[in-house]
Amino acid sequence: MASWRAMIADDIPQVAQVADQIHPNLPEGDFVFSERIRLFPEGCLILSQGSRVLGYAVSHPIRHAQPPALDSLLGEIPTDADQYYIHDVAILPELRGQGHATEGIRKLLDVGSRFASTCLVSVYGTGPFWRRFGFREEEVEDALREKLRNYGDDAVFMSRRNDASPQN
Repeated sequence: MASWRAMIADDIPQVAQVADQIHPNLPEGDFVFSERIRLFPEGCLILSQGSRVLGYAVSHPIRHAQPPALDSLLGEIPTDADQYYIHDVAILPELRGQGHATEGIRKLLDVGSRFASTCLVSVYGTGPFWRRFGFREEEVEDALREKLRNYGDDAVFMSRRNDASPQN
């Protein structure tokens, strides 16, 4: 039975394999995962069965509507961070539809509940999936619109108030 647990540095090679399979056109170096674990370990999870990594989730605090560029280092978590950012939730295709994503997202939303809102960049037309958790598309300023181009033509910035009740 697959379950979520904290991501550790030893998981990164398998996390990178999952990332490469799920996001072949949105590559991120191992250094991104390593840094996120170091800076905000409570926001980094893996879905595993035994020693096999089947999915992962990466999240951390940011300044409002200022997600990091794809494949970039943060340097630090801003001391004035006022929004929680779900950077990625990726699960291998054979495990989809079994409730694992919902469980992982609920864990992330719990971690982020100390912030007024949580945001993310929806890719691959996953907006309807994220709306089930209370996320809504947000109008963005030019600087963020430019950053979103690196996430693909269908990238959409979404956010939710953390006191919102998810529908699922």
